[in-house]
Amino acid sequence: MQGKHQLVIILDFGGQYAQLIARRTRELGVYSEIWSHQTKAGTIQDAGPLAVIFSGGPNSVYADHAPAVDEAIFGLGIPILGICYGMQLMAHALGGEVAPAVSLGQREYGRADITVTQQSGIFRGLPDRFPVWMSHGDSVITLPPQFVNAAHTDNTAVAAMYSDSLKLVGTQFHPEVTHGAYGSDMLKNFLFDIAAASGDWGMQSFIAEATEAIKLKVGQSEVICGLSGGVDSAVAAVLVHRAVGQNLTSVFVDHGMMRKGEAEQVIKTFRDQLGMKLVHVDAGDRFLAKLAGITDPEQKRKLIGTEFIRVFEEQSVIKSAAKFLVQGTLYPDVIESGTATAATIKTHHNVGGLPKDMRFELLEPLRQLFKDEVRAIGRQLGLPDTVVERHPFPGPGLAVRIMGEITPNKLALLREADHIVREEVTRAGLHKEIWQCFAVLPGVRSVGVMGDERTYAEVVAVRAVASVDAMTADWYRMPHEVLDAISRRIVNEVKGVNRVVYDITSKPPSTIEWE
Repeated sequence: MQGKHQLVIILDFGGQYAQLIARRTRELGVYSEIWSHQTKAGTIQDAGPLAVIFSGGPNSVYADHAPAVDEAIFGLGIPILGICYGMQLMAHALGGEVAPAVSLGQREYGRADITVTQQSGIFRGLPDRFPVWMSHGDSVITLPPQFVNAAHTDNTAVAAMYSDSLKLVGTQFHPEVTHGAYGSDMLKNFLFDIAAASGDWGMQSFIAEATEAIKLKVGQSEVICGLSGGVDSAVAAVLVHRAVGQNLTSVFVDHGMMRKGEAEQVIKTFRDQLGMKLVHVDAGDRFLAKLAGITDPEQKRKLIGTEFIRVFEEQSVIKSAAKFLVQGTLYPDVIESGTATAATIKTHHNVGGLPKDMRFELLEPLRQLFKDEVRAIGRQLGLPDTVVERHPFPGPGLAVRIMGEITPNKLALLREADHIVREEVTRAGLHKEIWQCFAVLPGVRSVGVMGDERTYAEVVAVRAVASVDAMTADWYRMPHEVLDAISRRIVNEVKGVNRVVYDITSKPPSTIEWE
């Protein structure tokens, strides 16, 4: 939703950090969009971007069928920043040479210290030596004409390159990743010094522009919103309500897999406190019947996504012939569900899990935003902290936190264990530090001893992660006394559990949710 803002186009070559580049540029007040690397130069020129950024990617520029770019882009006079594969592609296309780093003993993964030799351009005002984040198997070994070598590491001769006359910059490292130093400063130097950005993007302008865009698209049509109670669907609902007023009816489908007390809280917040038109549908038995005997996580997600739409369709028949369906889809949902340049990690029920014969036209005002941007919008729209600061909760609910078949008994057990986890984290004052915390039922039993008798009962896993955007996450270093309280309470208060374990895996290689 660009409006009249300056635009940065990020060409995606399949890199795991492409979406982080977009997020970092927006944090600096510059609007960005991620486009396919196959986009033609003429299309880019017509869009009038102030700059283009090439993302990283897993390929080698000299390999067969490697992702390429329309080389006419280099002749448009638009500043370009190439990151990792993007730098290698730039060098390769403009007459430089790229070679496998393994043959040179120069592969680098993780932290590395760069030495800056040209303290201008993106390095203006920065130290001459600092740590960056590397992840590459190839290296630029010969610079293209008109380029200078701007930085190096002990293992990589060309860690950054720059052509002042062409306004082209390349970095072998990833300035968008927070593990390195001065990443934001380097991006700021590129955007504001080299590309002459004005920084005219922000959440206040997004709200105004999104409201007008929704009005234009919807007109006088009836709109129905799938409201889960989470921050994403809540912000989407309030934003659409701002645009269409009483033409919006929010439908809260209680699929029977919500957390303890959550259904009641959703009704109280949106119907009583915010005064929104809300239809509450108790469909727990219906969803459980659909999930009976299903153990595959992808099948669970798709079944739940399809059943959600069927419930919405029935509700729209009751109230009116609604044309639009509002969803709180975010950009990470789209990426993980698979794109032209990103592999499918897991299908989100609101993206790849939707039925092909759905008769609604989707209205997804947050589709290009990240979670922190959505929270900022929620605060500006006046949503209560209980909604804005709510930890992310997947659309399929506890169904993707129970490994194997979903049953009422498993749901009841997990609901109580999960409530204890969240209660103890809140009691310890850690809620805002942690991105997400919850309990998982892995479907594993273990031997224990309780009351001098042998038990053979369920294992509960506890998951807590720290993150800023959910695209990457680190396991949270929970204080031992909090873990102790969680473990003792679950074993003592939740019948059928005799062991509690803590998940200490980051994303990647894991995802935040277990399914």
